[in-house]
Parts: sequence; structure tokens; C-alpha cells
Amino acid sequence: MPLPDEVIARLRERGASIATAESLTGGAVCSALIAVPGASTVVRGGIVAYTPAMKARLLGVDPDLIREAGVVSDAVAGAMARGVREATGATLGVATTGVAGPEPHDGAPVGRVHVAVAGPAGESTTRLDLPGDRAAVRSGTVDAALALVLSSLAADVTLL
Repeated sequence: MPLPDEVIARLRERGASIATAESLTGGAVCSALIAVPGASTVVRGGIVAYTPAMKARLLGVDPDLIREAGVVSDAVAGAMARGVREATGATLGVATTGVAGPEPHDGAPVGRVHVAVAGPAGESTTRLDLPGDRAAVRSGTVDAALALVLSSLAADVTLL
């Protein structure tokens, strides 16, 4: 079963909802989810916050955290995931931030990505160093974000 289909099925089984907060993926995680028939029963929506200012304004990420940790960090990914949960009322928030290239950004190399999932019982974050060009990094990030949602659901890390 493709990752998006599995995520939607697991969320339905749990009676849970999800929302996305995306930077380098530009809405691709949300797009992958809503491509699944019936996704509207569990997907609340998504916010693309491509700049630090939009992460602060739309997702409530503390500007001091952005300055201290950098936009490409587990801390900011976690704050984005928490922020989209708050903004949408979703059970789970999933967030992506990182560097797709072609140039390094904010002190991070091309391919450095952070994904996070936040839920009522906490959050899970992971850092990846993905190979390839811009398209490959973005695609790999979508897969990593969906896989983190599944592993969080399986481990009950994010649900009560």
C-alpha cells in the first residue's frame, strides 16, 4: 500500500485527523495525502510557511527560536508541527523544514531535512541527510514525513 494511502487508513482507524506545516516541500505532503480518495475525513489542511517570517506569523514559531536554532532544525520542525495542530485543531501536525538546494541555507548543507510529528501526547522529530537534486530531496522528504506519521501512530507516541 502506498504511504499516503496507509497514513489515511491508519488515521481513519484511530479516529484521528492531520494537518501539515511545510517549508521545503511547499505543500507536497498535503497534496500526497489529499490525492487519496476519502482523505477529507481526516485531513484538516496545510500551511506552507516558506520563510522564517511566515513560520512565525502563520504557525506561531517563536522568532527567538528561529534565530537561535535556525530554520533547519528539529526545534523549528517541532514548533511548526505544534503550530499547525493549534491552527487547525488537528489531532496530529506534521512538519517539514530543510534545504532542497541547489545551495546550502542557514548553515545547513543541501539535503539536510528535519521532519516532525506532534500530537496530544508529545512529538517525534528526525533529521535526515538526503542525497540527490532538489526534486529528489523534496520527494524524499515527503516520504520521510509520511513514514514518521506512520511510525508515530504505530508507537502511540503522539496519541493518547
